[in-house]
Amino acid sequence: MTSPDLTFILGGARSGKSAFAERLAADSGWPVTYVATARIGDSEFAARVEQHRERRPAHWALVEAPLDLGGALRELDREGHVVLIDCLTLWLANLLFPADDSTPDGAPLQAFSAFDAALAKVRGKIIIVSNEIGLGVVPMGSVTRLYVDELGRLNQRVAAASTHVTMMVAGLPLALKG
Repeated sequence: MTSPDLTFILGGARSGKSAFAERLAADSGWPVTYVATARIGDSEFAARVEQHRERRPAHWALVEAPLDLGGALRELDREGHVVLIDCLTLWLANLLFPADDSTPDGAPLQAFSAFDAALAKVRGKIIIVSNEIGLGVVPMGSVTRLYVDELGRLNQRVAAASTHVTMMVAGLPLALKG
């Protein structure tokens, strides 16, 4: 099922995908809620998050959703409003590799189902950012292969549900769908 106004933006690291998503949200003229999925683990990553914060307009609402992205989307989505989710890559890492180093016990599949269900019912403008990491060689380690495979499947599902899909390369948007 295709959602009414769902834009999916993919790209590699530092491809310009987040800045492009932020411009789309700002250009809508609607109120924006930025949904951050990051879990900050060290000072270098904290600095990256701070760069994102400084770039965003101060009047945008911020919701942190490192695990329950489906629930956050259901709660925030409404007509005449933009929800910008940045990003699926970190959300998946949070699900597959819990902060307490425990082993996931089916929660990732439940979280995916809840997110898919929320996407199928959106009413507002939804912009989702994710990394495209499947363009390189097959990773050597089984854990890395699992992550690359799951992100590829997640990206495919979101792209199928989206009305617009854009791939960012070197700061340039390439329309893939819509």
